[in-house]
Amino acid sequence: MPAGGMTGTESKTSGACLGSVRSAFRISIAAAMLVALAGLAARADLPLAKNPAPTATSKPRDASLDDYKEHLTALTTLVEACAKARDFKTCDPAQVGPDDRVPLTAAGTAQPGTAQTDKALAGNAQADMTQPGNTDARRLIRYGWLRVLISQAQDKDVVAPEAKKGAVPDAVRPPKLTTSQLLQLAETRLAHDLAESDRLPAPPPAHDRERAVMKQVLAGRDFRNLEAESAQESALEKFGKWLNDFFDNASKLTARSAWLGRLIVWGFIVVVCVGLLWGLIQFERRWRVRLVPDADRPAPGAASARDWQLWLEDARRAAAAGKWREAIHFVYWASISRLESKRLWPADRARTPREYLALVSPEDARKTPLTALTRSFERVWYGGRPAGELEYRRAEEIASALIDGGARAGGVAGGQTPASAEGAAR
Repeated sequence: MPAGGMTGTESKTSGACLGSVRSAFRISIAAAMLVALAGLAARADLPLAKNPAPTATSKPRDASLDDYKEHLTALTTLVEACAKARDFKTCDPAQVGPDDRVPLTAAGTAQPGTAQTDKALAGNAQADMTQPGNTDARRLIRYGWLRVLISQAQDKDVVAPEAKKGAVPDAVRPPKLTTSQLLQLAETRLAHDLAESDRLPAPPPAHDRERAVMKQVLAGRDFRNLEAESAQESALEKFGKWLNDFFDNASKLTARSAWLGRLIVWGFIVVVCVGLLWGLIQFERRWRVRLVPDADRPAPGAASARDWQLWLEDARRAAAAGKWREAIHFVYWASISRLESKRLWPADRARTPREYLALVSPEDARKTPLTALTRSFERVWYGGRPAGELEYRRAEEIASALIDGGARAGGVAGGQTPASAEGAAR
């Protein structure tokens, strides 16, 4: 047997396999054709949709007033013929023709029908009325409502089912009009439009009297300070609307997924609380009482608003004149002015001598001499005790120690007695 050749048994087996494959392929093609034919037959058995939604036959046309009148007359004839025949040939929506674009100079003659007719037709077909404000100074008058009505008129009127015994009639909802009644209302509407097209447009009213009354009302006290809404108020109003929409959407989401809606609402509340807490902390830091004032100059009326040298000069002039009480008063305020100018405490014109004394730390070396000077000043100035040269010299010595802040302050702070102070003064 030659190399690569097949025996008789192998060739028969191969031929049988090829025949089986060909038979299966032919059977598959036949089955596919049968399925396709069955689908076409089933589609042919389905009833065709009646009264497809009519559309405009072409783009709106630019019509003059005479063309518009002729079109209304033709539409009236079409509606009358359709109401009599009620067949597919006569009630063809394509016979309505394109929409009209009438010049605005005759806007008063191109209005739709009466309100009663429009209301009746709106219950059966969506009537697309005029669209003023076109850039070419024309008004578009659509007849989509009439196309729908003509298409529905191809079928006979359907008799409404009788009400069941014992059923309460619906007094609120008006009875649904039949197609024949709607065709009669369409004739009335077209006749009204044709009659309106012959009338001249009425001039717009001047409203002079109404305008004068409005100006008088706006000139009153209630509207004197009337202003336009500011940008801040507008932004707050938009934020409030957004907030309402947010919670509305969250409530809708809660109906679908309760845990997700609650998570969003509580997350928003937590964010608001954190923001309020942060704002309060910033507010407290800003208005916290500071020991060091922001201004470089003290407030008017404070002791340091006047230089301590001037206070001391006034004290010496009062002492030269024998006014010891006033001299001690000036010496005390000279000391306070000096300490306040060194930023020992913030300037405050309403602070009392005892409050000045309380601001000094107990560890400060100036605490003891300031206490002695404050007591001497209070006894003489507020206590009414008589003052002499001895009291003034002692107060001046303590004040000089506080002003200098040197060894003399330490000596006074170390417990110098009045006798030693008197001897030092002498």
